[in-house]
Amino acid sequence: MMHEELLQRISIDPKICHGKPCIRGHRIWVSLILDFLASGMTTEQVLADYPQLAAEDVQTCLVYASEMTRERTVHIA
Repeated sequence: MMHEELLQRISIDPKICHGKPCIRGHRIWVSLILDFLASGMTTEQVLADYPQLAAEDVQTCLVYASEMTRERTVHIA
């Protein structure tokens, strides 16, 4: 899938989860999935814990994070 197609799997709605980016159709935050991956979980482990998601949803979170780093910087001490 192209990045644009994958990003369509994310929704941002101020009425849902206070506007945090979520996997479309779920109240699962993109940041939660990214935290899991950053802690060392594999896609397969994430999907085992959240069987309602698809592998493309996890990939979408990585695409979203990649796009966000193009837009802003995080200062590391």
